[in-house]
Amino acid sequence: MSDASKDLTPPHGGTLKELLVDSDRAAALREEARDLPSWDLTERQVCDIELLLNGGFSPLDGFLREADYNAVCADMRLADGTLWPIPINLDVTEEFAGSLKAGARIALRHPEGMVLAIMTVEDSYRPDVRKQAEQVYGAADEAHPEVFRLFHQTNPVYLGGPLEGIELPPHHTFKHLRHTPRELREWFAKMGWNNVVAFQTRNPMHRAHVELAKRASQKGEANLLIHPVVGMTKPGDVDYFVRVRCYQEVVKHFPEQTTQLSLLPLAMRMGGPREAVWHAIIRKNHGCTRFIVGRDHAGPGKNSAGEDFYGPYDAQELVRKYQDELGIVMQPFEEMVYVEDMAQYVPRSEVPEDARVLNISGTELRRRLKEGLELPDWFSYPEVITKLRQAFPPKRQQGFTVFFTGLSGSGKSTIANVVMAKLMEHGTRPVTMLDGDLVRKHLSSELGFSKEHREINIRRIGFVASEITKNGGVAICAPIAPYRATRREVREMVSQGGGFIEVYVATPLEVCEERDRKGLYAKARAGQIKQFTGIDDPYEEPENAEVVVDTSRYSADELAQQVILHLEKQGYIDLD
Repeated sequence: MSDASKDLTPPHGGTLKELLVDSDRAAALREEARDLPSWDLTERQVCDIELLLNGGFSPLDGFLREADYNAVCADMRLADGTLWPIPINLDVTEEFAGSLKAGARIALRHPEGMVLAIMTVEDSYRPDVRKQAEQVYGAADEAHPEVFRLFHQTNPVYLGGPLEGIELPPHHTFKHLRHTPRELREWFAKMGWNNVVAFQTRNPMHRAHVELAKRASQKGEANLLIHPVVGMTKPGDVDYFVRVRCYQEVVKHFPEQTTQLSLLPLAMRMGGPREAVWHAIIRKNHGCTRFIVGRDHAGPGKNSAGEDFYGPYDAQELVRKYQDELGIVMQPFEEMVYVEDMAQYVPRSEVPEDARVLNISGTELRRRLKEGLELPDWFSYPEVITKLRQAFPPKRQQGFTVFFTGLSGSGKSTIANVVMAKLMEHGTRPVTMLDGDLVRKHLSSELGFSKEHREINIRRIGFVASEITKNGGVAICAPIAPYRATRREVREMVSQGGGFIEVYVATPLEVCEERDRKGLYAKARAGQIKQFTGIDDPYEEPENAEVVVDTSRYSADELAQQVILHLEKQGYIDLD
């Protein structure tokens, strides 16, 4: 066994493999790290390494080697046959991987700079991410957020090998609600909680969730651990700061002596059935004896054909299949709905015939919050609604981004400047213009015009726009932004903090060439400029733009007015 791991068998959860070393070894590793190649961990990798180091991912001793990765993808097992459904990988750039020799040791750094662990690199391999998507998530469909991440945000090389943990990632928020697996096990033992049921959530809890969790606790004669994910969830979810404030209010509606709230720093994969098995393993490692699996557990929503990725109870079936091997009891629950005539929540299968059922989905909740619509008393608690309203003010008070995209010469900047002038005249929010040429001059002057550099430039624009938006301002962006995937990343970034309105300036190519004041199209046609959008590099037209305009048919003033009217219709501005 590696010196970095300690196998413990506390009263709850079976063997726990922790990868944190003792203080003397940690001091030696910090000294060693000064001379080692260093990798700066991504947000997802920080979440993964925390649960590797604290034992939440027991029995893993580090990031997956190639044999383990292949076995997990194909059969939900490590190479030695141990059940494990989700690949845990350290993805790095080709340049970094190419600088390493077999058996190299590398320092893994937190974004704040401290070294969290030393990894011995036993494997370096290039994954087939399409095959991974099909095997793990059921389809290579980019409507699945994890598949999209695999295809567009994952580095091309995976490193595998054991970890020696120096320290856990720092947390500066809600410290009193954060517990390692060991801490929860010891607390359960101290309190005499020999039977604990875990409730998983990535959304705010409302009355239906409370009723479901209470019933699960009563049915299993178990104490209740409310264990929400506060690492990474589905893009567009309510951020964890807001959710935790809601959980703190909701927990007051549970019996104090039989309920515990603890936060889980997990990066979800939205993997449906496989993820449910993974969640069960993680909760067992935290000392739980039971785990609630509800309807469409960890489901990502609709696929590209408009159908659910997974069946509503597929997750329950898969967990039930492996329940004995998992060593944790599954408590299946179906969807809870509010029956108006009975004035209470009941499982959908128990709804009386012809009874009027009321229900608000997570998607509908987010829509109502963003639109400022009513949330009825039967759905949630007043104090929870108050917390949500504080985070989701009416649209006329929210920040937003207007993101123009189109070919060079399409008229994006001209329309954008008119829209900016009209919004500044309106005067309700500060307005910032992020024009493609200006951003390149001030933020991206070192970048060229390769596909990689153009994507970096657009992400920078998106990041700045997201900061402006979440702080209540208006960002007007006018880059070419030719690639759908990058525009989607920007939309997801911005939408976390406010509104996002994509405006496709669909001026035909021939019109753009006629307006070619800088002679760029002519140079591209002559081969003097390579990878020029619309000539020898594609422009991927938006499929779901909120507004589509064409400057070959209308003036910039007329088209800017279309954008302004759309903003008014959506409630972001009030022209009266």
